[in-house]
Amino acid sequence: MLFLTRNRLIVHRGVDFKQIDREWDWDNFIILQALMASMACYSFPFLANNLPLWSSSVGFIYVVLLHIGISEPLYYCLHRFLHSSDYFFTHYHSLHHNSSVTQTYTAGAGTFLEHLMLSIVTVIPILVPIMFGFGSKSMIYGYVLIFDFLRCLGHCNVEVVPRWIFEFFPILRYLIYTPTYHSLHHMEKDTNFCLFMPLFDAVGKTLNDKSWELHKQISSGEKGLRIPEFVFLAHVVDMSASMHAPFIFRWNNSMPFTTKLILLPLLPIPFMVMLGMWVYSKTFLVSFYNLRGRLHQTWIVPRFGFQYFLPFAKDGINNKIEEAILRADKLGIKVISLAALNKNEALNGGGTLFVNKHPNLRVRVVHGNTLTAAVILNEIRSDVKEVFLTGATSKLGRAIALYLCRRRVRVLMLTLSKERFESIQREAKKDTQDYLVQVTKYQAAQNCKTWIVGKWITPREQRWAPPGTHFHQFVVPPIFAIRRNCTYSNLAAMKLPDDVEGLGSCEYSMGRGIVHACHAGGVVHCLEGWTHHEVGAIDVDKIDLVWNAAMKHGLKPV
Repeated sequence: MLFLTRNRLIVHRGVDFKQIDREWDWDNFIILQALMASMACYSFPFLANNLPLWSSSVGFIYVVLLHIGISEPLYYCLHRFLHSSDYFFTHYHSLHHNSSVTQTYTAGAGTFLEHLMLSIVTVIPILVPIMFGFGSKSMIYGYVLIFDFLRCLGHCNVEVVPRWIFEFFPILRYLIYTPTYHSLHHMEKDTNFCLFMPLFDAVGKTLNDKSWELHKQISSGEKGLRIPEFVFLAHVVDMSASMHAPFIFRWNNSMPFTTKLILLPLLPIPFMVMLGMWVYSKTFLVSFYNLRGRLHQTWIVPRFGFQYFLPFAKDGINNKIEEAILRADKLGIKVISLAALNKNEALNGGGTLFVNKHPNLRVRVVHGNTLTAAVILNEIRSDVKEVFLTGATSKLGRAIALYLCRRRVRVLMLTLSKERFESIQREAKKDTQDYLVQVTKYQAAQNCKTWIVGKWITPREQRWAPPGTHFHQFVVPPIFAIRRNCTYSNLAAMKLPDDVEGLGSCEYSMGRGIVHACHAGGVVHCLEGWTHHEVGAIDVDKIDLVWNAAMKHGLKPV
């Protein structure tokens, strides 16, 4: 949970898709140990039968002594051997070390040989007390759970052990390791080989000299945090999508969002969380990635999609967005880009509310709609002579209509407001105004095969489109693709450059490495170093400029 742990992160990098895929089968060791336990109980029934839930504390004392006297030094020797042999490291241990940003999942990511070694190390302190008659079920499960907890603790990449513990009790430095201690092993592979007790590294002279000082810096906050240059301010779409956050199920967040039946029984949990958000909430940091040495972060406003359409919720939502913008300004962030509903025209005028209220903002507020318009316009084939446009008087609809009429494309603008239509028509040059045509019914487009949908249309309204129609769209949520004899575009999106690092989250229903065009628009704004706010109406003259800048920086249309 980055919004809770960002001040104590050890490695300030995101976990990328490659690491997530490598660690996909992190739970193999659980399956292996369950099979081994089942075989042992079948072969030696006395191990399973007649074991009390609790016998005495003697069994636990045996476990502690055997762990310290046998398991710890045995693991240290086996672990050091895997590193000393190039063959064994390459074939049996390098998989584990490919995870440079350790997470709790990393603890279970390994080869069959590693899991077998670890199982042997685990079973010795359990088996011996049972053989001497001091075993119990609570001893077995207690040891296994504590063992797994300590493994996950060392790999969590968050320093949770306070420094004062080691200051008051220096001996503890050698009895219990910390996440910082183990992270150094992944950074500098020839040090810190211990299982849980640095004592054996001290004896074996493999203790990293930076272990205690680095722990002190991170746990006390002395190690400076990198301030991101760009922030994308997202929002939750619905109850089901709220479980697509990276800190809930990483496997789910690393794939494009779809409603999964296995998660539906959990819906009461986000519902209760939503109620809590109404009482008290703040902006959360949920993910980050690096692009050309610049840190990009995604913050999320804790508001669900339907709340944006409740009149009484308007002020509260704007207050949260304003709070995030002011926080970004205070931190020294250069650009903050607003996601779809966070820049809703009816909500805050596409961000103009905040810029007008705070004229001295250093952070640039960007709605990213210029690049969204560019993406949609570049999807349209050059031989198209007529389009049908819904949501024609919105920010995007206006910009698309004016741009297409410059290309001598006839635009059928669906709107009931003659005043708003004429206002847009007057913005066009006199020799192109006739290419903008107001229509008030869907029947007017029954011979037009290029539809640009900026306002949600029902399946019945889609029937007016002739066979072979292609639906471009910038409406949230996207329309239902029900016409089998027609084709549909996804929401406007762009693929981030190939040199992005640490990206391991899929943005809503987008594929890996793909973000909404408004997100990409903020990225381009940051990379170009532009100092103007991009709020309110879209500057049609800048559509090609923004598109060319995106191409220059390696972003690609989807």
